[in-house]
Amino acid sequence: MANIEETPRKCILKAGSTTLTLDKESGKATLQQKMLLWNKKPVEFALSDIDDIAVKSDVDGLSGAAIHHSVLHRRTGEITVLTTEEAKDAAETVKKLRGFAGL
Repeated sequence: MANIEETPRKCILKAGSTTLTLDKESGKATLQQKMLLWNKKPVEFALSDIDDIAVKSDVDGLSGAAIHHSVLHRRTGEITVLTTEEAKDAAETVKKLRGFAGL
């Protein structure tokens, strides 16, 4: 399961090379990701831009195994994969993030 640190004003998700910070005080979310060995430029957007956080399930074409992602949807239409986990872990991650974001 993803590591989620939560206080009443801030929620930080750390999973692999992804860190998502939701900050109610500033009203902003910050997404930091790595590509191979390099840090990508952090993306900052308003918490109000988040319109959904959900579990997206796919099937691996080669092995036939189920793959579950927690994904963040923004009002701009942009979708960001946050985690890849087992089904129940992805559901728990989404539940915590949705609860904090008020979705």
